[in-house]
Amino acid sequence: QVQLVESGGGLVQPGGSLRLSCVASGITFSIYTMGWFRQAPGRRRELVARITSDDSTNIADSVKGRFTISRDNAKNTVYLQMNSLKPEDTAVYYCTAEFLGPRSWGQGTQVTVSS
Repeated sequence: QVQLVESGGGLVQPGGSLRLSCVASGITFSIYTMGWFRQAPGRRRELVARITSDDSTNIADSVKGRFTISRDNAKNTVYLQMNSLKPEDTAVYYCTAEFLGPRSWGQGTQVTVSS
């Protein structure tokens, strides 16, 4: 059974940084495509970034140049480094894992960007 546990969310001022982490268990982590989605109140869930098993990445235009996704297969962990945060980045951020089947989701971690 896939388990994804996110951490690292919190309250940060505009222009600040946060690093989200997601530890996966129950899967062969290295072969999975890992991702981060987010959902703000009243808005649809959207893809933020994803990284494949061969470290190819896709980054949403809204965060390109500010956010970076990376993975550490030895630690079964995927990271989302978020810099130059804006109030519109406020959302619940979800970790995802996918491999030849339905996408699995973590429970989410809240990120709030506010002064």
